[in-house]
Amino acid sequence: MLDKAKDARCSTPDLQFCHEYGRLWTAAVPSLLCNSFRQYRTAANLTLINFRKLNFANPATGAQKSIEIDDDRKTRIFWEKRMSQDVEIDALGDEWKGYVVRIGGGNDKQGFPMKQGVLVPYRVRLLLGEGHSCYRQRRAGERRRKSVRGCIVAADIQALHLIIVKQGEQEIPGLTDEASIQPKRLGPKRANHIRKFFNLNKEDDVRKFVVRREVTGKKEGAKPYTKAPKIQRLITPGRLQRKRHLRSLKIRKTEAQKEQKAEYEKVVAQRQAEKKAAVQAHREAAKAARKA
Repeated sequence: MLDKAKDARCSTPDLQFCHEYGRLWTAAVPSLLCNSFRQYRTAANLTLINFRKLNFANPATGAQKSIEIDDDRKTRIFWEKRMSQDVEIDALGDEWKGYVVRIGGGNDKQGFPMKQGVLVPYRVRLLLGEGHSCYRQRRAGERRRKSVRGCIVAADIQALHLIIVKQGEQEIPGLTDEASIQPKRLGPKRANHIRKFFNLNKEDDVRKFVVRREVTGKKEGAKPYTKAPKIQRLITPGRLQRKRHLRSLKIRKTEAQKEQKAEYEKVVAQRQAEKKAAVQAHREAAKAARKA
């Protein structure tokens, strides 16, 4: 009966057009309602409320790994925690038992980054300039007001950056196992860093311990050769001589300035004496004129 009534209602072309137009309008209403930013944000929160992404970094191996957590209850261990705070993550699963991580940062569901020092669990607008995090100036001296997320973790955080501080009982594949170790491509370059790396004394020659790397030429059939970085802050006889030369220049410049100052003070004293004598002679002449 309802189908027959519907067909009868839409039998004429005009009524059929109105029915189709109303159906299209009903389908378009949700997209039109999401034009404002607040309603779009609410819709995004509803769709992403049960989704979290945790980005782990292990400084010991240099590896990084990202995992997705669907259960919102597991991420409650990070709520009301601040950036740079250590958290035990046993609640994430048995494989994470004994692990301790440090919160390095994160982003909320609209992509705004967390900023250290902003002690609020929501988003604020700050006037940022050169040297501030979460901002890169385009022109010299430029400042802009930007939206940043506070450093306190809450339910609206979408992704968290975590740094492993203490390793747990089990190894995580791709993060803490031996296969995940990322070897360094370049060795230390600064002289003190080379000494620390090889446990050297000040008397040892650092140039013998530079880490060289093999390089293959771009041309076909080219022989491979080795390259070594230029050692920075290396104390050499030439550098000591240059330092002594600069020190002697500074001393000579100071002595020359003292001589110039003495000559200037001598000339000033002579001019003041001449002026004083001229004033005295003028007074005596005026006094003699009055007596006459």
